[in-house]
Amino acid sequence: MLFEALGSALLGLVLAWAANRRFSHRLPARSLVLATGVAGALFGAFITHSALDPGFVVFILLGAAIVSAASLSLLLRPAGRLRRSAPA
Repeated sequence: MLFEALGSALLGLVLAWAANRRFSHRLPARSLVLATGVAGALFGAFITHSALDPGFVVFILLGAAIVSAASLSLLLRPAGRLRRSAPA
C-alpha cells in the first residue's frame, strides 16, 4: 500500500508538471498546480483502492491518473477573451 501511495503521488506530480509545461499560460501558480496534481492522484488512489482489492495495482494507478487529470482540468482558465453575443 505504501508503494501504491508513492507511485500515485509520483504519477500526479509528473502529470502536474506536464500540464504546467504545456498550459502554463492558462494555469495559476506552479505550486498550486503541483499540489493539486499530487492531491488528486492520492485521492484517486484512495478511492480506487477502497473499491478494489489491494492486488489491482495497475487499476489503482489508472484511477489515480484519472482523478489527478480531472483535478488539474478544473484549474484551467479560458484560452481567449469571452465573446458576447450581439444585442437582440
